[in-house]
Amino acid sequence: MRRASRWGEAFRRALGDDDEGSAAIEFIFVGLLLLVPTVYLVVALGMVQHQSLGAEAGARHIARAISTAIDAADADTRAREVLATIVEEYGLDAEAVDIEIDCPGAASGCPSAGANVVVTVRTAVALPLAPPVLGLDRLARLPVEAVAVQKISRFWGATS
Repeated sequence: MRRASRWGEAFRRALGDDDEGSAAIEFIFVGLLLLVPTVYLVVALGMVQHQSLGAEAGARHIARAISTAIDAADADTRAREVLATIVEEYGLDAEAVDIEIDCPGAASGCPSAGANVVVTVRTAVALPLAPPVLGLDRLARLPVEAVAVQKISRFWGATS
């Protein structure tokens, strides 16, 4: 019987069933394993939120600028100025921002009097720490899109 207990002890030691060790080191190791992905997720979500707020503000302000313009040339000038301001204020990548202006159901061109102008702003958010190796920085992008609708006055473009 003594021999069996010696074998059992040796077997348990070989498997590492030792209860000796430092809990502080284990907590630090597990804490780092959980903390690093959590911090990365918080930073990535913050960047996505920041860019989506910029896209939403851009769509809303461009639609408002077009609807309050005097004519099509003024609407184009205002839309470009608003876009430049939004890109600067929110730190959007000017090359990645795409704007689509549409007037569904408009009898004449867009923008036109009495129509609804629909402005869509699309951009992409680059995830943090994505390496440029093999173009991974271009692949690790999340698309962000915002849409705003504004009614244009019936008297839009009318000269006084």
